[in-house]
Amino acid sequence: MTTAPPTPPDTDAVAFVAALRRLKAWSGQSYRQLERRATEAGHTLPYSTAATMLGRDRLPREELVAAFVAACGVRAEEAEAWLDARVAIACGPPAETAVRPRTVAAAPDPRCREVAREGLQSGRARRVLPRRRTFAVAAVAAVAATVLFGGVTATGAFADDVEVEVEVEQTGTSLYLPRS
Repeated sequence: MTTAPPTPPDTDAVAFVAALRRLKAWSGQSYRQLERRATEAGHTLPYSTAATMLGRDRLPREELVAAFVAACGVRAEEAEAWLDARVAIACGPPAETAVRPRTVAAAPDPRCREVAREGLQSGRARRVLPRRRTFAVAAVAAVAATVLFGGVTATGAFADDVEVEVEVEQTGTSLYLPRS
């Protein structure tokens, strides 16, 4: 490891994973050795997960990239560049340089990089994008439940004072008894 490690691209997921493969080759470590070195650095990186990560062309999770880069022996400043490149690919281009998308759902959240970075630094996994759709579904469900419950209550289905007419055969008269 006398040469400098490969640098991360920030173009797309395929190029990023290819750079991770070059980083593994640069380190000269086997998958089992990478697992041990990640554990020594305070990360969790099963060898099978590392092999699967490098066998796909999808962008790996940020905590896996952090563990893999640390296991390969990359220094802190260079490791930060790998994590920043991963976040840049996941979040898309910055808002000021992004082409205006046709739909609102396709637009990356401008807070994406900050939220993702805070989640990694705090050690907690966080969602990168806001939960607006979940909130909207919950609000609609609450309104629907309120309307349904109000309609059933208005019809008197839950009322205790409904009287039931009972025919009494012996006297031929009707009695009204409260329902129990």
